[in-house]
Amino acid sequence: MITVHHLNNSRSQRILWMLEELGVAYEVKRYQRQPSMQAPQELRNVHPLGKSPVITDGDKVLAESGAILEYLSETYGEGKLTPAAGTPERLQYTYFMHYAEGSLMPLLFMKLVFDRIPSRVPFFMRPVARAISGGADKTLLAPQIGNHFMFLEGELSRREWFAGPDFTAADIQMSFPLEAASARAPAIRGMPRLKGFLDRIHSRPAYKRALEKGGAYDYAK
Repeated sequence: MITVHHLNNSRSQRILWMLEELGVAYEVKRYQRQPSMQAPQELRNVHPLGKSPVITDGDKVLAESGAILEYLSETYGEGKLTPAAGTPERLQYTYFMHYAEGSLMPLLFMKLVFDRIPSRVPFFMRPVARAISGGADKTLLAPQIGNHFMFLEGELSRREWFAGPDFTAADIQMSFPLEAASARAPAIRGMPRLKGFLDRIHSRPAYKRALEKGGAYDYAK
């Protein structure tokens, strides 16, 4: 039996969703973030980095969202949620499986860090912190994030899903950064293709079941 080591408000929600889409039996072991937002020590006992998602499947321990999604697809998918090898859709699939965490999510994480700096320093330093944070957002982060949003909006203007006409694991992988972006950079809600993508994934029965299994989820965390 697969065990999903599920940290609240984390990327592991995608793994629950993937398993629900595939109809694979699994169990959930829950972990709660500490006040520092870090994972508890118990999760480090499963994987040394103490990050989520992590799954155990027999004697296998797997971490990293993309690696887990690909493992589940290859091991249990029977051809579902992965385009056929050698097709244009497979190339798009591979790109977005890596793009989500390799290109988009680091920018969104940097924005979150800079946005929080003013509230994390002593009161007398906050004007300086706000100036630094605002400058970084205006000159560095906002332009790059906006460029990524325009790129993704354009991609979805050419096809319904990120890899092609069919829903795949690449869409599951892309869900977390786009949900985070919607919470942290509301401009995305004014982009009809991206908003439509979020509306479509949120209406999927497997997504709803995964949310019930994983519990309340705050995309802005």
